[in-house]
Amino acid sequence: MRQEDIWDAETAANYDTPGTGMFAPEVLNPAVERLATLADGGRALEFAVGTGRVAIPLAERGVPVTGIELSAAMIARLREKADESKVPVVVGDMATTVVPGEFTLVYLVYNTISNLLTQDEQVDCFRNAARHLVPGGRFVVELWVPELRALPPGREATVWHNEPGYIGLDTYDVLNQHVVSHHFRFGEDRRATLARSPHRYIWPAELDLMARLAGFERESRHADWSGSPFTADSRSHVTTYVKPLLS
Repeated sequence: MRQEDIWDAETAANYDTPGTGMFAPEVLNPAVERLATLADGGRALEFAVGTGRVAIPLAERGVPVTGIELSAAMIARLREKADESKVPVVVGDMATTVVPGEFTLVYLVYNTISNLLTQDEQVDCFRNAARHLVPGGRFVVELWVPELRALPPGREATVWHNEPGYIGLDTYDVLNQHVVSHHFRFGEDRRATLARSPHRYIWPAELDLMARLAGFERESRHADWSGSPFTADSRSHVTTYVKPLLS
């Protein structure tokens, strides 16, 4: 599965769920508030900006936001909500694409760095973030923690979410550190739809090493955008790295 095949027109059309899921106020508002604070009055750059779920409300907070996005379909969906003057977008991938100017904040939300399927690409993503940041600028990554403790011997899959009309299931290739997320959606009849996406999962300690290779220092790690403590039982984390000031 290629990323451009996953993030197609059908996916873009169904991506936005106003008021629910990723767009629920209790999910979105703390992220926007935290990112606005970390931007510290400067410009922000979102890697894989998608349909503008975070970029648009962040821009409405007065933060100048530019996005990088690989999917033309996702950009088209964003453009239905915000024009180029509000959220400029550069077409390209988050590991190599360069945007003119400097930023005080670069951020990646909702597990997006795992869409890069090799360790080298993920390291390049950190280096690309560092390339765009001013000294003292921050790179923020929101990422889930692999649920390998939930895999008993001989099993390769976990159900990570289950609610009426939806089941989320992950299949793991632990040798190659890959996972495929399966999203089953169904109604009252016998029919169901399936969407899949491949990822390379990253342990928190591995993420920190990638940051060090790019010249970052870890500033903080929390379990969520509201600043809850990160523990061994946390299912995800929000980690902030800082580009050191010039000596």
